[in-house]
Amino acid sequence: MVATVGCVVTYVLRVWIPDRPGALGAVASRIGAVRGDLVGIDILERGAGMAIDELVVDLPDNEGLVPLLVHEVSEVDGVAVEEVREVAGSSLADPRLAALETAALLVAQQSRQDLMGALVRRAASDFDAQWATLAGGEQSGVHAEVGECPPAAWLAAFVAGSRSVSGHPSGGPISGPHDIAWAALERAGLDLVVGRPGRPVRQRERQQLVALARIADLRWSELTEPAALRVHPGAG
Repeated sequence: MVATVGCVVTYVLRVWIPDRPGALGAVASRIGAVRGDLVGIDILERGAGMAIDELVVDLPDNEGLVPLLVHEVSEVDGVAVEEVREVAGSSLADPRLAALETAALLVAQQSRQDLMGALVRRAASDFDAQWATLAGGEQSGVHAEVGECPPAAWLAAFVAGSRSVSGHPSGGPISGPHDIAWAALERAGLDLVVGRPGRPVRQRERQQLVALARIADLRWSELTEPAALRVHPGAG
């Protein structure tokens, strides 16, 4: 169900914009020309003279305005619309606030099993992924998952190949399908993998996934320390 408040519908536009002064202003002007209200901007990636932004736009509840909006925005020199999607009000969250809430949730977990479950659930939510899984470790296999994930053997081969190609043991850079991202929990010996078929995972999102895995990995190491050392750091 799409959120409507005062006959207004919220959309997220993922757009490619030339990284030059005035380009974003020109896009905002085109949005206003179709009675849209630009209420949020999230920069996902920058490089090679382009920026990939997600723009949150409120539009009057009129389906005919959506193709008009795409047309108007695309008329700005050098701008391309990658995706437009409707969002429900409850699912539209500030990604920076969501990241902090996820970090707080992870450090509050009191067992490794609860930590693994919380990690994959929040990863799927924060990255709007269709599936998320935590796999690997000494007992190779899937330890926690959300959604319909690829087989464990495929995941292991994907991560191993990506790690070999990218040269980054902790994940992050694109080194495989653009709609899949992964990050390593080095202490735990596990890999967090998320998939969003048809929607590329961008640079800032991949960096956020790596940071999320690092937080979970630190909490994992705390939960595996002997209880005496956690309560009395000087013990032993």
